Amino acid sequence: MTYMKKDDEKYEVWPQLIQCKDNLLNTLKKNLTQYEEVGMDRFNQDGWTNLTFRNSSIRRAHIDVVDARETKGLWMMHVCCFPHLSNPGPIYGFDIIAGKYKVTGAFHDFSPLLQKEHPLTKWFIENTKWYTPSKERELPDWAKAIFSGGMVAAGNVTIEEELHDICKMAENNLFEYISRISDYHNTADENEVIKAQNYYCEHQNKNPHTPRVMKSLGLNEADIKAFCKNNLFPKI
Repeated sequence: MTYMKKDDEKYEVWPQLIQCKDNLLNTLKKNLTQYEEVGMDRFNQDGWTNLTFRNSSIRRAHIDVVDARETKGLWMMHVCCFPHLSNPGPIYGFDIIAGKYKVTGAFHDFSPLLQKEHPLTKWFIENTKWYTPSKERELPDWAKAIFSGGMVAAGNVTIEEELHDICKMAENNLFEYISRISDYHNTADENEVIKAQNYYCEHQNKNPHTPRVMKSLGLNEADIKAFCKNNLFPKI
């Protein structure tokens, strides 16, 4: 799909992103149980929200929102779901960061673990083919090692229709992920899944962009260091 600006008027992206956050959060609340992760209370502050959820098929779902619109003119959201340790299914991921009139980065994937051709990852790739970013973001080597070949990586999103499509894709895929991931419960060796999930976390923690972005959002450097080490992508 080709996205075209209708006029020169700037489109404010934040209201649509906040609605997307609410929709994703409602899906998590309806289908999973919220719990208090050890140490996470430190990272629930004014303008910074971190919530964790789980159910019989998903061991950890995390939604992280930094609202720095008034102080830094930026807004960020991170959503990630890990299946239980007997489940070789992929990891759901959605990350987005935006200024008032532009999404600078949007990333979405069902990242494979034990099977690069896992049925749920194949489903994701097939069901996101319709979307072509106006501007694709190049992925670094650490990301290519863990993300699927169909990962959505978009930048410079300024058109309402494109942002709508990104948000709906992430929302619909979260529902589908929660609905489908249980199909693969108790089909893998736990030790192998632990190795694969830790491999994913190790590579995510190689991302130098994450702490820089969080610093640009005005978060405390000591909090950023502790959060990235212990609560963003915690190893098992």
